[in-house]
Amino acid sequence: METQILPKTQVLEMTEAAEVADLELQAVIGFNGHVPTGLKCHPDEEHLVYPLGCTVLIQAINTNQQNFLHGHSNNVSCVNISKSGLYIASGQVTFMGFKADIILWDYKKKELIARLSLHKGKIEDLAFSPNDLHLVSLGGPDDGCVVVWSVARREAICGSTAALLNVGNATAVIFSRVRDEMFITAGNGTIRVWELDLPNRKIWPTECLTGQMKRIVLCITMASDDSFFYLGTTTGDVLKMNPRTKLMADTGPVKDKYSLGVTTIKCLKMGGLLVGSGTGLLVFCKSPSYKPIKKIQLQGCISSITLRGEGHQFFVGTEESYIYRVNFTDFKETLIATSHFEAVQDIVFPFGTAELFATCAKSDIRVWHTLSNRELLRITVPNMTCQCIDFMRDGKSIISAWDDGKIRAFAPETGRLMYAINNAHRIGVTAITTTSDCKRIISGGGEGEVRVWQIGCQTQKLEEVLKEHKSSVSCIRVKRNDEECVSAGTDGTCIIWDLVRLRRIQMILANTLFKCVCYHPEEFQIITSGTDRKIGYWEVYDGSVIREIEGSLSGSINGMDISLEGVHFVTGGNDHMVKVWDYNEGEVTHVGVGHSGNITRLRISPGNQYIVSVSADGAIIRWKCPFTT
Repeated sequence: METQILPKTQVLEMTEAAEVADLELQAVIGFNGHVPTGLKCHPDEEHLVYPLGCTVLIQAINTNQQNFLHGHSNNVSCVNISKSGLYIASGQVTFMGFKADIILWDYKKKELIARLSLHKGKIEDLAFSPNDLHLVSLGGPDDGCVVVWSVARREAICGSTAALLNVGNATAVIFSRVRDEMFITAGNGTIRVWELDLPNRKIWPTECLTGQMKRIVLCITMASDDSFFYLGTTTGDVLKMNPRTKLMADTGPVKDKYSLGVTTIKCLKMGGLLVGSGTGLLVFCKSPSYKPIKKIQLQGCISSITLRGEGHQFFVGTEESYIYRVNFTDFKETLIATSHFEAVQDIVFPFGTAELFATCAKSDIRVWHTLSNRELLRITVPNMTCQCIDFMRDGKSIISAWDDGKIRAFAPETGRLMYAINNAHRIGVTAITTTSDCKRIISGGGEGEVRVWQIGCQTQKLEEVLKEHKSSVSCIRVKRNDEECVSAGTDGTCIIWDLVRLRRIQMILANTLFKCVCYHPEEFQIITSGTDRKIGYWEVYDGSVIREIEGSLSGSINGMDISLEGVHFVTGGNDHMVKVWDYNEGEVTHVGVGHSGNITRLRISPGNQYIVSVSADGAIIRWKCPFTT
């Protein structure tokens, strides 16, 4: 057999590719409810399509199996599906002056077909023509243009400014349900019917007349035979327009308008309208009175209504990241998905089990079932922000740190408040951990103090205040024997404390804002990281640096966790990547790409089954752990 000698560069490329593998993404918990009409039911009636950060998720309704469309460089601002279901189009936001992309996806292959770039700043809305011939896109406030694209040729046919100079921006667009040559745009004081002149590559607008009435339009829907189209407004009423005469047919309700505006509207084939309001009221009504015939109250401003088939069943998405399923006949809602709608600050597993985990974001603490992604419990403290959480080793309480300077303990099964330590810190509690004997809580504050609390059956007593850090404490970890702990601060110091004599043993200084720290399981070394993007290995005994490795090419490292054996550790930060490292080699073995916001924290589950990471866009991602016990 003849041996072949490969060039050196090719050998290097092959070894690098072999070393850094992809982390297997198992599940995502998250839905961006702030995208208008962002939740879509696919025409196959089996899948939901919705945005989360820079990703578009395709989720099977019955099995909850997920597929991910990665390709956007910034948050997705609109999503649409063609009538045949073959194509998905999604638009994004970008920085001012830069071009915002529209991506055309192949639904069956789940891959990118074309990237369409013309608009600047933001894509406001997208619509497909009824026979999949054209796609019309609407630019944001910095762009103000409407562009018609050929789906087959993947290029622009023509464009125009969307609204006159004396009125506001157009924010919504919808295609005719019958003709490929007509579409409608609407927005702040503007309603226009456009005709596409394909031979001359031009679009001709006609203004719709509403008389003395001035309205800001939030959403549009078209009757199935194109006889009328309906507009929802910020005033809380519905306008019915005739696309042929361009005149208003009727408007309502005259009294008792929908509070906080009509945020989403859908026309049903059997006649009548589904209307969603800013207060979370979902209503079935009919022209000309538009008074509620059936109604239900949902949680959060309704941002999407999408029909499954003819509308016998439909899905509703709200700004507080709830997804409901509603059957039309009995008009009862079923909650099918929930997620955080604010930046997730922390994630923690209970000791010794990977079956469930807890996360905190803004005023919520939520406990999740790991395999089914279901929310088991929610604890809410209104108008406060939870900075971090921890489970007591015995699993009998969830300890949480809040920005109002309180430490609150909750029962993990009922969510009942067990006790609260008032004025635990002056400038909010920023870090918290517990000892394995469940008798102490160690907390760090925004003023830089580390405080040790004795927890009895009925009492919580301050044992000692350790004042060394000059600014906020970002992370605290305790040794297994409860005799020592390490605190990381944003003043560039990491301090190792003696918990028996309650004084400082060692201090580590570096030119960085430390964000995270971990004890190696053998507890003679610690690893740290922070805003300088370096991962530092330190000797516990004398605080000397063993080595420093480059942890990221861009942005701070915010989260770190080490496996129980100490062979691997994981990091995540502002580069949106989850990295698995070999501890001894100091090299990346696996990389997980899926987050579209800054990763705030991540944990390896007990038993090394999963890695769970959380990010600033509200997403919780579960990865398959590449190393097992």
